Amino acid sequence: MVAHAEIRVVHRGGSKINFREPVITNDSRFLLCASGESVKVYSSSSEECVHDLQGHTDLVSGIVRNPSNHLQVYSCSADGTVRLWDFTDGILIKTFIIGYPIYSIYVSENHGGVVFVVVPMANDKSSELFQLVAVHLPRSGDQEVEARELSAVLCDVSPSGAVSFGREGEYIAAAKGLQLEVFFFKKQKSYRFFLKSGNKKGAKNAFTCVSCHPKEDCIATGHEDGKIRLWRNFNQKKEYTYSTLHWHHGAVNTLQFTPEGTNLLSGGIESVLVQWRYTQENQKDFLPRLGGAITHIAVSPDGSLFCTSHSDNKITIIQSCVKVSAIIQGLVKGEGVRTDLMIDPRSKALVLNGKPGHLQFYSLPRDKLLYNLDIVQQEYIHEEGLDQFEVVKAAFDTRGDWLATVEERTQKGSELEINLKLWAYNEQTQSFVLNTTVTAPHEDQITAMCFSPSPETTMLVTISFDGHFKAWLLADHSDTEEGASWSCDFVGGYHLLKPGCCCFSADGSLLAVGFQEVVTVWSPSWELLTTLSQPPGAIRDLCFGRLSCSKYLLGTSTKNQLCCWNLLTCSLEWSTPVDVSLLQADPLSENMAAFCSQSGCSDLFVFKPGESRPLYSQRALCTGKVQHAVFAPRDQMLESCEEHAQWLNRSQLYFLTQHMDLMTFSTKTEEDRLLASSKRLMVDDSVAVTPFYLLLGKHRQQQQQEALTNPMAERIQLPQGSIAIKELLYTPAHVLPSASFLCSMFVRSLLISSSAARSRNRKLCLMSSPI
Repeated sequence: MVAHAEIRVVHRGGSKINFREPVITNDSRFLLCASGESVKVYSSSSEECVHDLQGHTDLVSGIVRNPSNHLQVYSCSADGTVRLWDFTDGILIKTFIIGYPIYSIYVSENHGGVVFVVVPMANDKSSELFQLVAVHLPRSGDQEVEARELSAVLCDVSPSGAVSFGREGEYIAAAKGLQLEVFFFKKQKSYRFFLKSGNKKGAKNAFTCVSCHPKEDCIATGHEDGKIRLWRNFNQKKEYTYSTLHWHHGAVNTLQFTPEGTNLLSGGIESVLVQWRYTQENQKDFLPRLGGAITHIAVSPDGSLFCTSHSDNKITIIQSCVKVSAIIQGLVKGEGVRTDLMIDPRSKALVLNGKPGHLQFYSLPRDKLLYNLDIVQQEYIHEEGLDQFEVVKAAFDTRGDWLATVEERTQKGSELEINLKLWAYNEQTQSFVLNTTVTAPHEDQITAMCFSPSPETTMLVTISFDGHFKAWLLADHSDTEEGASWSCDFVGGYHLLKPGCCCFSADGSLLAVGFQEVVTVWSPSWELLTTLSQPPGAIRDLCFGRLSCSKYLLGTSTKNQLCCWNLLTCSLEWSTPVDVSLLQADPLSENMAAFCSQSGCSDLFVFKPGESRPLYSQRALCTGKVQHAVFAPRDQMLESCEEHAQWLNRSQLYFLTQHMDLMTFSTKTEEDRLLASSKRLMVDDSVAVTPFYLLLGKHRQQQQQEALTNPMAERIQLPQGSIAIKELLYTPAHVLPSASFLCSMFVRSLLISSSAARSRNRKLCLMSSPI
């Protein structure tokens, strides 16, 4: 086992922003949401990410406002800590160490110095029983404080957050299964209310969410059958009552009262925000067609903004249930990824399935969706059981000039419909435009395709279960007015066997196609050069070595074998018995990553084909099989890495777990660089810190050094086109103070103090006097 203490598996880029309920600040300027191991701070008007609050070492599981300071928030995480942040400056103020994995967090203005968190009944992440405990936060000047004073409030609660504080924090309500429990703090007594599992009409009474009225003793609960119940008189066991509201045809996913309690908001699978009048329950307003199913609703403290989280990893900001004012879109993760994870050679964006019938281009460094490309170009109908076209394969050429996609649709009682589409990159629109559509390119399902990396020709190879592979060639019409066109240049096969995978060598001089148990190697002139056999089992994946290891061809089989062939000797170099679910090559180095399945978990091995010892390995990387991964080139190469981490210097490895979590690897060098960048605004305590100092300080230092070396140099003003002025003008407006606030400081920064002026004049007089 290779040591890996310096490498961590982290969520970074493409994380879920709909995991927990977002938080809107008191002034409605910012929206905060949990995103992997960090907290994102977005501008509610521009949709831009203002701050990325990093510090947690595990999944962030909740965010709440600090009741005693409207510029601060608490966040909790499965790493067992609660952290206090100043979200306006992006500063971590304090860390409270709880010592248990935390899954939700709640606060109340009437319970000062206390946060309520959901933790496992046993100190184990695998525990299925959870409890709500009150954590008393100690007052201390230290940045890290242990908070060990815990007191249990409710037992057997939901970890996902079906908890709400009642009027003035007098009680707290929690719903789980068929039980509603209300705990009164003064009485230190709880009441439990139960519903039957169903009735003859097929009702599903299980609780899904809960919200308490802020002014009156009323609890609203949502249920799986789409009903909303309003509970009253619940301060006694037998005389409680409830009324029922019903509009949703599916489960009610979330409920939220407005700050004054005049309206109740609800959302579900219908993608419609429903606003119920509290005193007039028959009157309701609708805001439809919001996208994916609504999972969470948040309301600003002044009631001016609503926001909804959606199942397609999106947050919609709404102005008082009237209109949508902003949309924050994360990486769309459906039920599964049919295409592989790809990197766009031009934008370096991650490309994979997005909305139905689309490919999404997602910037990993910026953690932002760039755009969606409509592949199917048909209206998607949201109806269960309806057969519609799906994007199942996609591939880029080496330069990013061409994109190939495969879409298919299977209808009951009819043949499989397949379309191969080739898209050309358009410089003007900065996107891909459909160039060629090939209907029924094969007689059966296309299993793989790849572009040739050769710079001489633009060629695409597709393989299918019909027993053939086809080469599609781009015709050269540069000397005519005709546009680019594609045609089938070659159709190949091998003894009527079905091909399962294909791969080009790094220079495009060889094509390897796996036909069940046989690997065939072809030349650019479509001559069969050699065949390679291996122990029983169909070839699952093929991958050529890179750079100094280009003489090797690696393959995995369904009989749990990883084989390496030497193409110079056409013989098996080595093989090892391991169940490799995915084999991925780094395009910028000789390194290869093999994800192996064992005992319900995935292991990772990073190695060079010509070396017997792996560069890095990690057991139990995640649960389930890893089916999709990609090496993404770094914008800036890492340096000074430990030996076992140098495989991450040029590229970063991303992979998708079976739960659709996008994970990557972080090194100590990289984390140190991020920490240093977060401290770049720190200056000497003796200097007055102003926004203009931060922008122009470094240029002032350069001028002072020049003045010392050349005393006769005249003081000149910064020209309009200087770097400092450009930094000021191009800084986003929402992160700058107001112009009136900056004006006086800017004028003062251009003035020279009288003492400094007199001193300078004396020096000039002495230098100009005759000797």
